[in-house]
Amino acid sequence: MDVTQSFLLLLCVLHLTLTGVLGKHVAHRNLFTQRVCCKRLSHFVYIGQDISGSPVSVDVGMCRSHCGGVSRASLEAGQQEYSKYSSMLDFLRSKKMRSRGPAAAESPEPQDQLPSCGLNHVCEPTGMRVDRVLLQEGHQQVEVVEECHCEVKLTQCIRVPALRTYYSETPYETVIDVGGCSRSKGSPEGFSCVPTKFDSALVETPNKVDLIQTVVACELKESCYRVSHVEYYYEIVHHADGIKEERLKEIDVGRCLGGCTTGNRCLLRSPSDPQTCHLWAEKQSSSCVPQGHESHSFINQHGQSRTVLSITSCLCQN
Repeated sequence: MDVTQSFLLLLCVLHLTLTGVLGKHVAHRNLFTQRVCCKRLSHFVYIGQDISGSPVSVDVGMCRSHCGGVSRASLEAGQQEYSKYSSMLDFLRSKKMRSRGPAAAESPEPQDQLPSCGLNHVCEPTGMRVDRVLLQEGHQQVEVVEECHCEVKLTQCIRVPALRTYYSETPYETVIDVGGCSRSKGSPEGFSCVPTKFDSALVETPNKVDLIQTVVACELKESCYRVSHVEYYYEIVHHADGIKEERLKEIDVGRCLGGCTTGNRCLLRSPSDPQTCHLWAEKQSSSCVPQGHESHSFINQHGQSRTVLSITSCLCQN
């Protein structure tokens, strides 16, 4: 190999090395930008009144996947303004009266925002805790977003990990993977990736042991759907030869899960931007109810005829 060939080979090696280094630098810079722009923002939810009668709102948080957007200060300002009033009704009345006057000037949101997590990623919670709030109706559990990160978008419906911290900052603090279902983007119209099989985990508490439901498997289902729920009974069977046998009878009675759209939950919107909600109401209970059923009859241990109904289908209640 002559000097010219050696020099050309050296240039090729140097070019490849610099290209790799610059590529890694750009990738690292993009990853840094993703982590910075995928952040937790305040998201206040009104959940009711405490035992003194005062309104209670909790910052459950939200993950924002764009740089800029609604600032945390504006959301917290709405919550601080709300806390000055004795009830939600007084608060909404005050907002309605002031909205008739000159609207306060608000800075518009930037229009050139780009997805911070990239086209194949989504900004999702990476850590959540479950708080217990004492209300007039009793204790209520509220899930609160602690941190956010960029996660790869999934096109198939599968079970994904979902860590929840119970009894945070106490001697009984416990982290459990309760599981969840991926947000499948390839699902047909009207179908969602929802949990269909469940398990349970025990959490030790100062008063007793709590049973936490966990997700085991997910499937594509309509918004209101039936899942299996097995119950066992003892039944007496009389055979032709006169022998009486006691055996275990398994019946899948089923359950209805999912929810139906029940209206808008926004209690307070921005006067200048109706798309921005400063305060949300508590989620309404599901109206997914049994539609069809079938009966299962058998003779119980006392020689009496017993009938158990099982759900065959579910629908949204009008």
